[in-house]
Amino acid sequence: MTTTAFEHEPGTAMECLSIPITLEKEPGIDEFGRKGLKCGFKIGGGIDQDYRKSPQGYTDNGIYCTEVHEGSPAARAGLRVHDKILQCNGYDFTMVTHKKAVDYIKKHPVLNLLVARKGVTHS
Repeated sequence: MTTTAFEHEPGTAMECLSIPITLEKEPGIDEFGRKGLKCGFKIGGGIDQDYRKSPQGYTDNGIYCTEVHEGSPAARAGLRVHDKILQCNGYDFTMVTHKKAVDYIKKHPVLNLLVARKGVTHS
């Protein structure tokens, strides 16, 4: 049995359309004054998190975009709050911890994302 992207149990098959998003980071300075590449979004979730405690009401342990900064590379690329990140540069994001997802996103200057979006890829 396959499930949809928004009630997905890690390690099981999923049936879902996805939206490709290419995000090129830009030079910036973080809240500690350090130079680096900025992408302009925050994530929540992961297989090590309890989604039932999510303030956004997510229904599974996926990696979700919880914040997109206005005018950022993420906003320009078309990423939206509540998008579920299924893949990043071909790496499966349906079975990662929160820290692993953050580290992976920080490591790459260009992010080729596949996302699921309620109302677009799923009703």
